[in-house]
Amino acid sequence: MQLQTDWHRTYQTLAVPDPARTTVLRRRLQWLSVRLWWNPYWTGPGRVPAARTEPCRQARVLQGQR
Repeated sequence: MQLQTDWHRTYQTLAVPDPARTTVLRRRLQWLSVRLWWNPYWTGPGRVPAARTEPCRQARVLQGQR
């Protein structure tokens, strides 16, 4: 869940007009995306690609509570 929350935070920072350190933010976003995509959780039995949307939704909810 922490990875997904970090991904959303980085994405939102990059989405503001004229963000500082765009190269650093883009690299971090790419690194987080790879870590999320290849997380061992998703290689387990019964894991379907469509289920990847649930952690994303939960991270958005958690971030909205801060």
